Amino acid sequence: MRKSFKTFVFVFSLFAIRYLLFVNEVDAVCPVCTVAVIGGLGLSRWLGIDDAITGIWIGGLIISLSLWFTDWLYKKYKKIEKYDKRIIIILSIFFWYAFTFVPLKYTSILGHPLNKILGMDKLLFGSLVGSLVFLLAVRLDKKVRKINGKQLFSYQRVVFPVISLVIISLVVYYYGGYLY
Repeated sequence: MRKSFKTFVFVFSLFAIRYLLFVNEVDAVCPVCTVAVIGGLGLSRWLGIDDAITGIWIGGLIISLSLWFTDWLYKKYKKIEKYDKRIIIILSIFFWYAFTFVPLKYTSILGHPLNKILGMDKLLFGSLVGSLVFLLAVRLDKKVRKINGKQLFSYQRVVFPVISLVIISLVVYYYGGYLY
């Protein structure tokens, strides 16, 4: 149980360091995308889908909330503009991860010995994968809009992250059983 938590902290720290070093400023995603992720999360739990899949949607939601929260802070408090936005985003991500997973740990939803994938809890694994995929989808959307000078289609900003989460959910659903 402790080993999976240490693995999670290690992997998340690598993700945070990479994010701090190589990511440019990111704007928040739109509320429609956040609502779509919440809907996908609720639907997966209601249908009894595996925790790795649910974790993917939780990870996407955490990144969405973190970017949204950071933009809200910058709009609400003008004094915060003197700080580097990347650091505020990282702190926001840590806050939302703690806000999500600490209660799950204390209610014994997290850390069940039979609920593991690659040695870590399925919910943590899924959330890391979902966070990474969601962030990459947001960056891909920004790059496509920068190259073309406009969106390719309506609601592209929503479609890229949601479709990316659906695709990675299907991949983990079909191939996740081989990762034990």
